[in-house]
Amino acid sequence: MAETLKKRNEVPEELKWDTSRIYKTNEDCMEALHECTKISFEIEEKYKGKLTNGKAINDCLAEYEKFLILVDYVSNYTSLNVSVDFTDAELQRIDSIATNEYMEAFSRLSFIESEISDAPKEVLEQALETATIAKNYLKDILRAKPHRQSAETEAALVALNEVFRAPYRMYEQTKLADMKFPDFEVKGEKHPLGYSLFEDNYEYEKDTDVRRAAFTAFSSKLRDYMYTTAAEYGATVRTEKILSKLGKYDSVFDYLLFDQKVTRGMYDRQIDLIMEKLAPHMRKYARLLKKANGLDKMTYADLKIALDPEYDPKVTIEESKKYILDGLSIMGADYQDMLKEAYEKRWIDFAQNVGKSTGGFCASPYRKGSFILLSWNERMSDVFTLAHELGHAGHFKACGDAQNYYNNNVSTYVVEAPSTINELLMAEYLKETNKDDKRFRRWVLSAQIANTYYHNFVTHLLEAAYQREVYKLVDQGEAVPAEKLNEIFRGVLEKFWGEDVELTEGCELTWMRQPHYYMGLYSYCYSASLTIATQVMKRIRSLGAPAVEDWKKTLAAGSTVDPIEFAKMAGVDITTDAALIDTIEYIGGIIDEIESLMD
Repeated sequence: MAETLKKRNEVPEELKWDTSRIYKTNEDCMEALHECTKISFEIEEKYKGKLTNGKAINDCLAEYEKFLILVDYVSNYTSLNVSVDFTDAELQRIDSIATNEYMEAFSRLSFIESEISDAPKEVLEQALETATIAKNYLKDILRAKPHRQSAETEAALVALNEVFRAPYRMYEQTKLADMKFPDFEVKGEKHPLGYSLFEDNYEYEKDTDVRRAAFTAFSSKLRDYMYTTAAEYGATVRTEKILSKLGKYDSVFDYLLFDQKVTRGMYDRQIDLIMEKLAPHMRKYARLLKKANGLDKMTYADLKIALDPEYDPKVTIEESKKYILDGLSIMGADYQDMLKEAYEKRWIDFAQNVGKSTGGFCASPYRKGSFILLSWNERMSDVFTLAHELGHAGHFKACGDAQNYYNNNVSTYVVEAPSTINELLMAEYLKETNKDDKRFRRWVLSAQIANTYYHNFVTHLLEAAYQREVYKLVDQGEAVPAEKLNEIFRGVLEKFWGEDVELTEGCELTWMRQPHYYMGLYSYCYSASLTIATQVMKRIRSLGAPAVEDWKKTLAAGSTVDPIEFAKMAGVDITTDAALIDTIEYIGGIIDEIESLMD
């Protein structure tokens, strides 16, 4: 049973990531912050009102890149430190000071994009022709030109960026600092409860009474903050609608999809096809879970349990290293070196402590390695999570090594492909190394469904389906109070799970748990990326080394390609339904094989 969480200062250093790889001390970070401000004044004095020819534009962008890299380091350093302990007021103070100062600098430099966008056509053509590092950046400015405001308005919008981010900050504070969960009791025994304890432990708990009681207690506390969270989320979506109107977009969807460089059709296809064609397969999986666990009924609180609860291999952090290195060996020697460095140089925050962000993520400051957050519970599922986040690390190492800072970002539509393919490669490795053990094979197959595909094709996809309905209302100028959000989320669950899953009271509050809603249209990108990853994995299994090399070149492409070109480089066509339908059939095939191995 899970123990009461430790405070951050009680956690051993070896379980924490090492942010000194960015800056040794807070003082060093503040010094870099002041350097950012200094550079911004120098650029303003040297170039404002003078971006009248291609040379001036490119010289300015070369200096601006140095500023952007410094901000990347400062913002990551302060926000990463906060993310592992939202109860530390001093870390919050430093992060707030840093954010305010570099956002002022961004506002000061907003003239760069405005002047470039307003420059005569011949000047822009000259800048593009002679650009050495910022060609794609210039193309993006031109692409956004129809949606730009006046220079004064753009500067004001940049200055207000921290205000626009405030609802997300308040959401994180509400969730990670304000919510205090009381113990809950089952058969006379008390159990501690917290956000990460519930999401990382109790959702997977073998004891049905404890698991369901934990869900009830957790939901009860969520409900106490329902109106606050709805207000925070409502402020976010209303802000996005206002910004879409200011930018002269046809809808809030067009505004949010613009930077992803995908069409509304690609977005809708992902949601509609999965809701229709994957639902029958997942209902079958729910029935298998019920049968395997001998449940009286299948409830929403039971969906995360193991298919074989008595067969749940425990894995220490040290043991995970061999799994990771062996399972991802197909990626080659350079990739192996990166994986070893992640363990040796403390890229990973394994700790469980009070105030730490839930879930997992990977932040990758430019050419500084990565910072991976997760909470280690000694489950094999943690190995899959770690492989996933190391996929992000490998992606941005490849981008960083091959590209300048301007070309280092990628569309969120594909950003989860390098992470989810690592989970698939791990599963293939485990199946290969235990060919004759049918129980182990069934366990690996069920782990693929319960972890990789459930997380990306179900959890996040249902969020995306809910999110789409919210934005439809926002686009029409309607309000989205807490009761409406509950109604929408429950409706999505009913549509997907049908009569095979009893929707436990509190299921409708699941919308309160996900930070992705504060990141635009991000949730659907998980299934979009995993569609690409599944097809690439199948290609690697079929073609071997040539497919691996294609994939590694794709990883290094950064933002020099859009999502369709990214997939094409890796040998996948995402311009039609075919790749998604094939992936759904692949998931169905796994579930069918699980059923055949049930005995």
